Amino acid sequence: MNDLTTETAPLDKRGRIEKAFYERELVRLQRELVKLQEWVRSRGLRVCVLFEGRDAAGKGGTIKRIVDRTNPRVVRVVALGTPTERERSQWYFQRYVAHLPAAGEIVLFDRSWYNRAGVERVMGFCTDDEYDEFLLSCPEFENLLLRSGIVLVKYWFSVSDHEQERRFLERAENPAKRWKLSPMDLEARAHWADYSRAKDAMFATTDTDISPWWVVDADDKRRARLNCISHLLDQVPYEDLTSDPLTLPPRQVSDYVRPPKQHQRFVPDRY
Repeated sequence: MNDLTTETAPLDKRGRIEKAFYERELVRLQRELVKLQEWVRSRGLRVCVLFEGRDAAGKGGTIKRIVDRTNPRVVRVVALGTPTERERSQWYFQRYVAHLPAAGEIVLFDRSWYNRAGVERVMGFCTDDEYDEFLLSCPEFENLLLRSGIVLVKYWFSVSDHEQERRFLERAENPAKRWKLSPMDLEARAHWADYSRAKDAMFATTDTDISPWWVVDADDKRRARLNCISHLLDQVPYEDLTSDPLTLPPRQVSDYVRPPKQHQRFVPDRY
């Protein structure tokens, strides 16, 4: 199991966790994620993690740190785009069900079925009846997942309006990050309070004792990543299977000779 750190995190001049401490803790937690991954795979567990929250709240950065050292065949990221016309005609949860974990898998949803309670509600992409039906059926849907044996963990990344604005401006001014600002992100700026009300209504119905929302204070990205990963590790009891000795089989002895390099197309050696 994950050993929670008792060391007080040193802060930099901006009040954030110092980079050296953050990187050291991140590596430790990523090692634990590998242990969790191997436990889930060997025991055939099914783990589903939802990441929701404000635009620029840090969901993607946290997901990236989770998958940095894990096996993509075990730990999968699902980030669905705009539904097709066919998908719009389906039962709302149908396209998400297709991506739920099979035995031995951890699936990370970068936004999930809660789109209906957030962007669809605020931007008018669903009707009032569809929205009301979602709030009624979502707890029942999640109860079905839990009863089937799926481990369901829901994270909401909370960021202040001041910090969100700072991150938006940083992305707008940095060509390498500008792609992170979608047209929908820009349009949502005019609906900040509407999103807040939608989130509160969503929590009122879907934050249940058996399927709770876990709120991540995300103003400090480093702290948010460490706290979220550490908490995730606590949601599934696991043992370390990675320390078992691994004996490599003997390498095949053969008279094989590689073909000459001049007979192959090599990438130019520019570095």
